[in-house]
Amino acid sequence: MPEFSANERRILEKHFSNSDKNVFAVITPRQVDRGALMSRYSRTNKSMRKIFLDEFLKNKNRGEEFYDKVLLEYGDDSVAELGIAQIAVEGLSNIAVKKIEDRRIGFSYLEKSSRYVSWDKKIRGKYKFLYEPTIMKSRFADEYIDSCNLDFKIYSNNIEPMLKLIRERDSINNYKFRDRDGKEKKFNAINDDVIIKSSIRIYNAATKAKALDALRSLLPASTLTNVGITGNGRAFEYLLSILFASKLKEENNLSSQIKNELDTTIKSFVRRSDDKYGKILQNYLNQIKKSAQNVAKSSISGTSSRGKVVKLVEIGSEERAINSVISAIIYEQSPGISFEKILQQIRKMGMAKKKKIISEMSNIRKNRRHRPSRAFEMTEYTFDLVTNFGMFRDFHRHRALTLERQLLTTFHGFDVPQEIKDLGIQKEFKECMNNTNIIFNKIRKKFPEEAQYVVNFAYNYPYMMKMNLREAVHMIELRTVPQGHQDYRIVAQKMYQAINKKHPTLSKIIKFVDMNKYELERFESEKRTEAKRNR
Repeated sequence: MPEFSANERRILEKHFSNSDKNVFAVITPRQVDRGALMSRYSRTNKSMRKIFLDEFLKNKNRGEEFYDKVLLEYGDDSVAELGIAQIAVEGLSNIAVKKIEDRRIGFSYLEKSSRYVSWDKKIRGKYKFLYEPTIMKSRFADEYIDSCNLDFKIYSNNIEPMLKLIRERDSINNYKFRDRDGKEKKFNAINDDVIIKSSIRIYNAATKAKALDALRSLLPASTLTNVGITGNGRAFEYLLSILFASKLKEENNLSSQIKNELDTTIKSFVRRSDDKYGKILQNYLNQIKKSAQNVAKSSISGTSSRGKVVKLVEIGSEERAINSVISAIIYEQSPGISFEKILQQIRKMGMAKKKKIISEMSNIRKNRRHRPSRAFEMTEYTFDLVTNFGMFRDFHRHRALTLERQLLTTFHGFDVPQEIKDLGIQKEFKECMNNTNIIFNKIRKKFPEEAQYVVNFAYNYPYMMKMNLREAVHMIELRTVPQGHQDYRIVAQKMYQAINKKHPTLSKIIKFVDMNKYELERFESEKRTEAKRNR
């Protein structure tokens, strides 16, 4: 006899993808009900569809009631991960978006690109940067506005000249294409067909990206961007608590706005972000920050380094790392034997044999999407990094690692892109940076956190990254691909060289690192992609 009647099946098929199979999707419209069903599922012998009919169909508030009980009474935070929301935040600064993207677990982000989108357009006669509320009420308001306007003016005025320079230097006539018969020909020799039209489109996009890459160094951190966020309720609740605890007005305002919108979809999951429990957490976060500041002031001294830094500062011996990695590699295939006993035997193994095992693991990888096994997480690397802020924004996207960063300042000097020099605007560029430095130092004496908004992407920024070898493989191989930005390609290459110097055997697993230099980074890659699409 079927589990459900014909009428029940009709009802269920509005809330589940089917009513009679062992595998089904939950499509009931309310997010709170979908999450509550998943959680309730683990606390009963009933099938999920039976739970829905018995407990959710007639009680429209069942989802909220369930979460109130589990989250507030039982304190089981993990069930908050069952609620998923997608929101868009538009018109936030590059300071606030980095604070949001600091959250590593439970989120996926898509941010407006400074490579493909230009920031020269005005809205109601104003460039798109944040008029920071605290600064706007201070005596620094006019200087702040003038500094940001100068950045945008130089940026906007040089888009077309920079584009012209890039296209003259890397003319499309220098590149070869394949015609419909697969023959390789120069640009001028190809007929005006679909293939050449798509190649011109790709070339135009690649050269524009190159031009905007160079000019983005002028943009201040106050530049407004957009970000799409997909996350679970637990992650959103913690993010909101952090934003509520922030000393920056922009981030405080965003916390209220984001919570208001999440209340329309996953209210039960984010309820505690600013209630009595949330305020306790906010106080805790601020106490941690204050305590760390006190220790730093009383115990740490030194001067700021100038220019780029890529330094491997913490690492164990390679032999010890190899022993741990190999032991982890064979652990799964050694039933009944403890990791400790495996490790003891591997320590006694000859180094030649150990190297052969690592080489074999490397040889098995056929492309960079073949991730090394988790065994390669058994050794870690800590890097001290100082790179320009624009480049940091790309590395910041890697979240399967530990990243700590300082306030954005002008203390570490700035980078001058080669294209800025080639265009002949180096003097204007430096005058702009020097003006920023003057305004920054005026503001920071009274408002050290708010002063970050005036600092340009070109200024160097200190942060540290700790990652295991498996994540190092992913990051270094991804960030050295030919189409990558030259700034982060150089840094990723130096990270590889540092690991290779200290761990020459283990670094063989970083098999697809590209150590070459490219002029028009994205062009050849996009051509290959378009060729696949045409085929």
